Amino acid sequence: MSGHSKWSQIKHKKGLADIKKGQLFSKLIQTISLAAKKNPNPDFNPQLRSAIEKAKTNKLPSETIERAIKRASEIKEDLEELIIEAYGPSGVALIIEVITDNKNRTITEIKNILSRVDGRIAEPGGVCWAFNTPAAGGSKWQPKFKQETSNEIKEKIQKIIQELKNHNDVQEVFTNI
Repeated sequence: MSGHSKWSQIKHKKGLADIKKGQLFSKLIQTISLAAKKNPNPDFNPQLRSAIEKAKTNKLPSETIERAIKRASEIKEDLEELIIEAYGPSGVALIIEVITDNKNRTITEIKNILSRVDGRIAEPGGVCWAFNTPAAGGSKWQPKFKQETSNEIKEKIQKIIQELKNHNDVQEVFTNI
């Protein structure tokens, strides 16, 4: 009766949950570190304050938040925030928000993910025109025009978004469907 052990089932479920939680925590820590570089005091840095609130709602331990702020102010780690514009299957517009320490590596990895599903990186400004720019302090890109697509294309886009979000440097992905 192999494979029917209750502990075995729990172990596999817990392992997957821990991996997802770890990825989320590393993204939250990157966001906090990037925001803390500008000003490590959340009272005077609204971007840091919102990053800390988001981390607390996702149950990131307070010590970890404090370590991320301290590390950002002490070590001048070269974290960079990027907005990558791309086209997916059927010309669906994608905006990918990234925080990375190596711009070239991240762009190459995102190109590889997109190329597997008939996607490509767009020229700067080639996709942003189709979205309303986020308000100050906000990070939600809203599409100006919704693109109608088939269910097959929507499924492909969802797979792309999931694969991109699994990448450690990708913070958020927005689309116009």
